[in-house]
Amino acid sequence: MARTNPNPEDFLPLTPAVFHILLALSDDEQHGYAIMQTVAEHTDGKIKLGPGTLYGTLKRLLEAGLVEESDERPHPDLDDERRRYYKLTTLGRRVAKAEAQRYADLVKVAQGTKLLGKPA
Repeated sequence: MARTNPNPEDFLPLTPAVFHILLALSDDEQHGYAIMQTVAEHTDGKIKLGPGTLYGTLKRLLEAGLVEESDERPHPDLDDERRRYYKLTTLGRRVAKAEAQRYADLVKVAQGTKLLGKPA
């Protein structure tokens, strides 16, 4: 029987592709190509999602209930009707937030070591 209120931590750790896609969708819904552009922009071009990675990951995120397709079109008369727009679900937002907190906690630990914080 499916759980009605899954624990976000059960999804962690996320793969980098999953986390970057959720981050890209955290402010607004986007179509696939825009997600690829946002990820590249957020990472200064260090991470470039190819179509296979992007759409395979989106398929898994849809199945897991972390994202959903949106029926809304930002500018219906200016948009290509073939585009599919994606947005975070409430669970997807909770999972992305939990992963971001996990990273923040790791950075705090690293800052307390010689790696980032303590003088050698």
